[in-house]
Amino acid sequence: MSTVLTSPDAETLAAVIAQRMVDLLADVQRAGRTPSVVLTGGTIAIAAYRHVEGDTVDWTDVDFYWGDERFVPAGHADRNDQQARDAFLTRLGVPAHRQHAMPASDEGFPSIGAAADAHAEVLPEAPFDLVLHGMGPDGHIASLFPGFPQLHETERRVVDVTDSPKPPPQRLSLTLPVLNNARSVWLVVAGEGKADAVARALGDGTVDDTPASGAHGTAETVWLIDAAAASGLSV
Repeated sequence: MSTVLTSPDAETLAAVIAQRMVDLLADVQRAGRTPSVVLTGGTIAIAAYRHVEGDTVDWTDVDFYWGDERFVPAGHADRNDQQARDAFLTRLGVPAHRQHAMPASDEGFPSIGAAADAHAEVLPEAPFDLVLHGMGPDGHIASLFPGFPQLHETERRVVDVTDSPKPPPQRLSLTLPVLNNARSVWLVVAGEGKADAVARALGDGTVDDTPASGAHGTAETVWLIDAAAASGLSV
């Protein structure tokens, strides 16, 4: 069962996401564990990261992963890991060994498939504490697109995508079984252009036509959306 929490606008939503993330990480650390978080890219996520702050979390003791990545050179402005560093990881002093970035295209892998397999080796076996998903207007999450065979992958933990409908065409993505192996899964979505996909994902959409409908956590699944993104939902 999904919980839907609606903010009046994107600016308020970004602040809400940031505070919820800080609170969750602090709770995990108070329980004596090192939190593990899977970050996403996208406009609202980056806006939220810019709000993240606070001394209630030991930022040197949080492991960060990514749900997907553009297979371009390290440090490229299009990479989700670089955008997260620019928005908050560097500012908060998160050490490099806590940032488990996906491989880059200039790191010498013989193929993008080999890069995907190599990254699978660094993923934890234990459940993630939090997975953040953005969502495209087509309902895709991570780099798992409607109708793509990677949506039904059950053997590989990380898949390569070579024909993404969004540029760049080459990407890496965690698979649904890995992404759903999380205590908390939050879908963070803003804008009227996402309203139809939100309605499908929370209604009669399928994984094949609206991949976000297949996202769920083991303890909670929360949609954190603004009023524009919620405009297609029935009251």
